[in-house]
Amino acid sequence: MININILPFPNLQSERLSFREINKNDIPEVMELRGNAETMKFIPRPLVTNAEEALAHINTILSKKEESDAINWVVTEKGSDSLIGIIGFFRTQHENFRSELGYMILPQHHNKGYVTEAVKTVLNFGFNTLNLHSVNAIIDPNNIASARVLEKNGFRKEAHFLEDFFWNDEFLDSVHYGLLKKEFTL
Repeated sequence: MININILPFPNLQSERLSFREINKNDIPEVMELRGNAETMKFIPRPLVTNAEEALAHINTILSKKEESDAINWVVTEKGSDSLIGIIGFFRTQHENFRSELGYMILPQHHNKGYVTEAVKTVLNFGFNTLNLHSVNAIIDPNNIASARVLEKNGFRKEAHFLEDFFWNDEFLDSVHYGLLKKEFTL
């Protein structure tokens, strides 16, 4: 079985990024990230509009880790503690050694290769520390940048579901990507 609730929390490093646990000091950046219509345009969730909602989001991330259902990292640039993004595994299927990957980054950090670097770092942890057998990612079919990130990291498009998600009074499509441990390369 997979154990997501690893103590102490596993801080990670990549060439340009650091990964740490989220905390209440991240409220301003969580408000900026989850309250930004540009960042959230492909994520069918309500915008965060105040500090209480940002704290609730942080507490959800922390409680999901304690329940061994998810693990999320704050992404920072090396040498800074300021949140520029969030990445992690959620909707973990312990019996199948499978988890879903999700990520988001502030728009001012787009097109720097940070998300591709972060995905590779977290996949390495997922496959080699958590012992995941497979990882999936579900994206909006219009999110071309996210599709590129996944493909750069070896994911393959497995399915395009038509109108399978209801959000804001409309049915949305979703595209499912997958990667097996034996296909992952650093």
